[in-house]
Amino acid sequence: MKRMALWIFAAIGLLSVTLFGAGLALDASGFDNTQGGYEAPYVGWTGTPTDWAAGDTTATGMARRGYVANLLVDCTTGMISFQIYGQSIAFRQFSPRALAVHQPREACIERGFTPVF
Repeated sequence: MKRMALWIFAAIGLLSVTLFGAGLALDASGFDNTQGGYEAPYVGWTGTPTDWAAGDTTATGMARRGYVANLLVDCTTGMISFQIYGQSIAFRQFSPRALAVHQPREACIERGFTPVF
């Protein structure tokens, strides 16, 4: 009986870790769906830029909800953060390429923020 319970709990744990990893991989793969245009003036890129209209407006900026991790953007400072299980992890500020290709500054202005980045 103990051995069967151990196998059941091990299977539940393995399934949980596998689903967490798959969700994290899906979230990471949807972070930037563009390629090319890495040199100024950042033209000639291909792919789909971030759809800011699909995200939520928060008190400090915008949020894109994922399966495991949320992408948070502070519309005042331009800081990109990730949120996993309620813990925010600061990542970096927008690069010049990200500002040109994904246009987060314009999205923040449309939502009523005054960006300084």
